[in-house]
Amino acid sequence: MRIFISVASIVISDIQKMCQTAVFYGEALARYGFGGSHPFGTDRLDAFWNKLRSESIGNIVVEEPVMAGYRDAVLFHDSAYVELVKAASRHGGVLLDKGDTPAFKGAFEASLYVVGSTLAALDMVMTGRDSEKRKVDHAFNPIGGLHHARRDSAGGFCIFNDIGIAILAAREKYRIKRIAYIDIDAHHGDGVFYEFEDDPLLFFADIHEDGRYLYPGTGSAGEIGKGAAARTKLNIPLEPDAGDGEFIEAFGKIEHFVDNVKPELIILQCGADGLAGDPITHLQYTSKAHMFAAGSTHRLAHKHCNGRIIALGGGGYNRTNISDAWTEVVRSLAVDTDFRQ
Repeated sequence: MRIFISVASIVISDIQKMCQTAVFYGEALARYGFGGSHPFGTDRLDAFWNKLRSESIGNIVVEEPVMAGYRDAVLFHDSAYVELVKAASRHGGVLLDKGDTPAFKGAFEASLYVVGSTLAALDMVMTGRDSEKRKVDHAFNPIGGLHHARRDSAGGFCIFNDIGIAILAAREKYRIKRIAYIDIDAHHGDGVFYEFEDDPLLFFADIHEDGRYLYPGTGSAGEIGKGAAARTKLNIPLEPDAGDGEFIEAFGKIEHFVDNVKPELIILQCGADGLAGDPITHLQYTSKAHMFAAGSTHRLAHKHCNGRIIALGGGGYNRTNISDAWTEVVRSLAVDTDFRQ
């Protein structure tokens, strides 16, 4: 017997099973967003959620947002910067970087909910597969993936870098060494890349629009890591009009890269701003790119690290694109096509 899932165009045999996938959703998580006409609005979470609910994918565990603590924030960020965010968020209206990331009222607490939910995702996937404590295989935080924030400043709508915090938490709490970070957001993940540029055990792979045309202007193919970390970083810039074909070809390089790395944990930042019609980027993907990337990453995770994937939403400013791309990510994680064969 075969079951056909037409949207994803995947054929699954009856001996295969589904992977329990946690999705974080709740009002506290939706608070992370900027007012007025800012592209990163608080409506992004519900846009995705409404689409996901309509798909009846199954095997999804809905998790309430979790608030991180001060200690979690300073695991990655300078304490002076964390204090700045805390003070600025009491009233809002203060820029936390050089131009596009203002502190809104309640920004400190909203940011801690993003961080806390990503750290909760880490705890879920790091619990042993055979342990009764592990109720999910994979986890998705749609408002996570704030990859531009640096240790001492915000950047590109990102206040706290939940990715950097999760990497350091995985090492401190679970003694994880080899971590693969994959980023398919249209923007280069500079806040992760430069903070770990000389770290030989953080394996970084990023497909993005060429920095000559798009913020933050970084991520050239020649940026491969420094010192002992040389060749542990892979940057793949694409021309502004690149579509699914170019993306899939580029992702083949990431598959090979991660296969050689043999990571203990994979973090996938799946920004949806590379889809055609995004208001601030120029790439021309469809949601098939996200389906392909998440499916490939899923296979790699089962092959190398016991299925340990944390997926994070990242950017995306066209609400339909967000809904379509992130739904395909969840679908691809929820279907276990016996990847360990």
